[in-house]
Amino acid sequence: MSSPPDLPSHIQRIVDEIETEIGEEPGRAESIIEGGGSNGTDGRGALDGTAPVEDAVRQILLEIGEEPDREGLVGTPERVHRMYTELTAGYHVNPERLINGAIFDIAYSEMVVVKDIPFYSLCEHHLLPFFGTAAVAYIPRGRVIGLSKIPRVVEMYARRLQVQERLTQQIAEFLQDRLTPQGVGVVIEATHLCAVMRGVRKPGTIMTTSSVLGLFRTRDRTRAEFFAHLERRAAHEG
Repeated sequence: MSSPPDLPSHIQRIVDEIETEIGEEPGRAESIIEGGGSNGTDGRGALDGTAPVEDAVRQILLEIGEEPDREGLVGTPERVHRMYTELTAGYHVNPERLINGAIFDIAYSEMVVVKDIPFYSLCEHHLLPFFGTAAVAYIPRGRVIGLSKIPRVVEMYARRLQVQERLTQQIAEFLQDRLTPQGVGVVIEATHLCAVMRGVRKPGTIMTTSSVLGLFRTRDRTRAEFFAHLERRAAHEG
């Protein structure tokens, strides 16, 4: 994880949005954008060895038969660099700062469910987006986490190069490690552009993954209650 002062300002803003609540002061140092077209290149993506991402994008443009110096593409290497750093800002999020003490001792032991959490991520196999919604549930063991933190956890792991299966597990394991609850359940439904735009090219295909820990794994009734919450959502939408 990069230390906060090392992050470009636009990435630091995204990291701060994930880590902090409205009204909190991030208090982070900001720096200039890394590898910009005027910072390490001659403004046209010139190969000077100091902007490797821009150089790589320029080479891709050449390989597919394009002219990197034409008007519409002259700024593309810098824009692509900026885009990927934004979409992978989750690598730089500090989990402790994200939680920020928002774990509370409360005598509550019924299921907590947060669903319809939107997310956008990048498939690590083709660097194409996949996106959808996450549903997260847990059964406290005397400790609960602030409601707004769960979507932030999803965002932290989604803004990385991912596969959906690992993303699902990481969210579940994060809550299991931080809360030590009686159980955790996570379900993600997503559309993958690598299946829509290329390959099998099947628009409308939805991939569903789940990760269940503790009582969600060992007790059928608990798992059924969680999935019933998701079915009620689907029935309402229908």
